[in-house]
Amino acid sequence: MVARFAVEYVYTADTAKRDEVRPAHRAFLAEAQGRGELLVSGPWANNTGALLVFEVEDEDALKTLLEHDPFAEADLVSRVRINEFNPVLGSWLAG
Repeated sequence: MVARFAVEYVYTADTAKRDEVRPAHRAFLAEAQGRGELLVSGPWANNTGALLVFEVEDEDALKTLLEHDPFAEADLVSRVRINEFNPVLGSWLAG
């Protein structure tokens, strides 16, 4: 059984380092998407953070996954907020 989680990242102010690490971060996310774990991700329009939605076994598995995000490894995320997400309407949901 899997669960969906909405993850909010709050970025540090180090935009130069974030720009440098972004290709590795996006490759990491592409791999998670390829495994079916990442449903959607993207930065806030003001570039202060991002929203990521994952479908994984449980919160512990998600936390382990997020520890390996290059943004986390480079200390570019000042805060992570995780909420289990229970969507009831939308195009993501199967009929």
